[in-house]
Amino acid sequence: MSELGYPARRGRSLTDEVADHVRGLVMTGRVREGDYLRLDRLAADLGISVTPVREGLLALQGEGFVELLPRRGFVVRALAEQDLQDVFWVQAQLEGELARRAAAVFDDELVAGLRAIQERLVAAAERGDHRLVERHNYDFHHAVAKAVDAKRLRWFLKVAARMSPSRYFPQVEGWTDAAVSDHGAIIEALAAGDGDAAAAAMQSHILHAGRLLGDAFGRIGDSAAEHTGG
Repeated sequence: MSELGYPARRGRSLTDEVADHVRGLVMTGRVREGDYLRLDRLAADLGISVTPVREGLLALQGEGFVELLPRRGFVVRALAEQDLQDVFWVQAQLEGELARRAAAVFDDELVAGLRAIQERLVAAAERGDHRLVERHNYDFHHAVAKAVDAKRLRWFLKVAARMSPSRYFPQVEGWTDAAVSDHGAIIEALAAGDGDAAAAAMQSHILHAGRLLGDAFGRIGDSAAEHTGG
């Protein structure tokens, strides 16, 4: 992860990449409670050896996403939709507070930079380039969070955002539209120096993303067999 809690694009270990990949499969409903995870299949999907796959799954065992059963392998443990919503609630509180504080320091230059990021995001959405939308969405949130001198909050955000499978967001129905429509209120609140409005807009945006993912969580189970030993 980057120091701000969003997925780093370079310099990550294979173990981290595996953990993120499988965490995302669980949180988007692509694998379900009781499914067994085949190390060779995951290794092939990711184009890596089995060793970092096993290490990544062992890391996830500590987070409660999977369990290693003797002589049987790794099995997915339960994740309720409420668990998913709780993750986004925590992230919304943290990002909301960062936005509140950012409103006090966002000057014309920072606002202009944020508007430029959003323009690129909207252009990518209009082209249907959802992966690039995710990249610009990362840049947007990163720009708000890094404006604030709050290392501890960013550390907590790092932990919370680890549970947020952003690489899968472009596949969630409505997510790109939310990134296009929700950011405007955040920008305007920051431009006005209104901390309360910035916090409310950011929290609303994060919770909106959580609801969209929660809706998808209940619909995607059909593809689980591709990633399991079933």
